[in-house]
Amino acid sequence: MFMACQGNLIFARYLKIRHLGFMVLIALLSDWGTKDHYVGMVKGKILTKIPESDIIDISHEIPPFNLNNAAFVLRHCYRQFPEKTIFIVDITSEATIEMPHVVVEYAGSYFIGADNGIFSLAFDEDPDSITEIDIYQDTHTFTFAAFDLFVKVAQHIVEGKEISLLGPKRDRLAERIQLKPVAEPDLIKGHVTYVDNYENVFTNIDQELFLRIGQKRSFRILFGASRYSVRQISQSYKDVSEGEIVALFSSSGFLQIAVSMGNASGLLGLKVNDMIRVEFG
Repeated sequence: MFMACQGNLIFARYLKIRHLGFMVLIALLSDWGTKDHYVGMVKGKILTKIPESDIIDISHEIPPFNLNNAAFVLRHCYRQFPEKTIFIVDITSEATIEMPHVVVEYAGSYFIGADNGIFSLAFDEDPDSITEIDIYQDTHTFTFAAFDLFVKVAQHIVEGKEISLLGPKRDRLAERIQLKPVAEPDLIKGHVTYVDNYENVFTNIDQELFLRIGQKRSFRILFGASRYSVRQISQSYKDVSEGEIVALFSSSGFLQIAVSMGNASGLLGLKVNDMIRVEFG
């Protein structure tokens, strides 16, 4: 029965793409959680207004109001989506004069959300365009932008209407300060940027910087107020015995600290913004 249902879904998607000539993909990222009604409300409205769409849940478990966490998740997944994907990003999304709602065109896709710094954290380059959203929303309340406004904007895009009809252009995105690693001839000082569901610890030290400063020299990675150290980069979590600390570069290219079959953040006492040092020589 399961296989038959899966086959029907795949065939239905094939017919949809063949009929339209393209796939309408809408990706959701939020801090709503999943125990309340918010996800269902927004998905229901999308399917009512844009019945040809496929909806992808990136995550709804972002810690409430945590823009840095949301930017990390968005940054590490948006390039894996097809061009013309519409991303609805609802984190701290009540509009203000300083942080209006915007549509950002970047990397061939559309990003709808509040200009609260999340997009400047997630993107490496300037976007192709930024448009302030200045249209009437569907309700008279102002507490649920994704439901009240962002779905309407997504529908506008899917219908092929000009983005310029949504509102005026903006010159730049609001910026948030992001911690950058500090590199010296024999040292890199970085920070923890993210802790995933397995309590693996991600840093802001990327592989390119590590190799450029390291120049194939011996090294040690210090963390937990220098109580712990690692002297090698592994290829997988299984390269060490269960319960041992392992350092490796994640699929996104950033240095990661983990415990094989364990919880690095809890066991090592590591949290976001803690310092990570790499000493060479």
